[in-house]
Amino acid sequence: MFLGRYVDLLQIFKTPNPIIGVVHLLPLPTSPRWGGSLKAVIDRAEQEVTALASGGVDGVIVENFFDAPFTKNQVDPAVVSAMTLIVQQLMNLVTLPVGINVLRNDAHSALAIATCVPCQFIRVNVLTGVMATDQGFIEGQAHQLLRYRRELGSDVKILADVLVKHARPLGSPNLTTAVQETIERGLADGVILSGWATGSPPSLEDLELASAAANGTPVFIGSGANWENISTLMQAANGVIVSSSLKRRGKIEQAIDPIRVSQFVEAARRSVAAKVEPQPLASVKLHS
Repeated sequence: MFLGRYVDLLQIFKTPNPIIGVVHLLPLPTSPRWGGSLKAVIDRAEQEVTALASGGVDGVIVENFFDAPFTKNQVDPAVVSAMTLIVQQLMNLVTLPVGINVLRNDAHSALAIATCVPCQFIRVNVLTGVMATDQGFIEGQAHQLLRYRRELGSDVKILADVLVKHARPLGSPNLTTAVQETIERGLADGVILSGWATGSPPSLEDLELASAAANGTPVFIGSGANWENISTLMQAANGVIVSSSLKRRGKIEQAIDPIRVSQFVEAARRSVAAKVEPQPLASVKLHS
């Protein structure tokens, strides 16, 4: 059994139902659309993290989102260097908990950055199992990642996608089994459920199945949340990771709009206040 996952995340976010905004970094060095100016990337990221913080989110995750097409595993060292520098800059601006997602699935680099800066958590698209993606087959490397975390002496938490977006599993896995294996065999500290693509939400039914299978481990909405559907989705989730609906005019290539952030946070807070299940982090019986 696994002790205190709810308490761990409550200590990080200081709230039982965290709203995590995403900073999509402009193309970084060595990516196909790299523009040649790291200052431009930093300036945009600083604007976005400030907009998220002023809008009331509980945490931030930084992604090399515009580096597509992605390598499926290890990114270039220049990407790691740039992300480390950028995240340090952002952490000088805000006091929010910060996480890292190195796309497509470079969890080792994410963990290294998060440990050294330091940040509080990382997102891993494929922690366990095998997914067919536009980068090819991506295999989860939980065994290596968890040993690396131990070797680093790190307490960075791992939020792992289950049946991640923009991917298809080999075979026809059961969602309940996938959630349980991600937690029990992959040792994820929290799980993330998304729709089929960026901007596409998971169904309420799938969130309910995931929450039941998680058995006390936090479940996050990983895509497609907006101020119109968040009251429904949060009925079966403990937190949300959000980006697309916070952009100007809802366009993914645009920067974060602080007004949209405030609207979303207000709607999410109302939904949390109104819901009964799942129980808040502090009142859920812990595993031991």
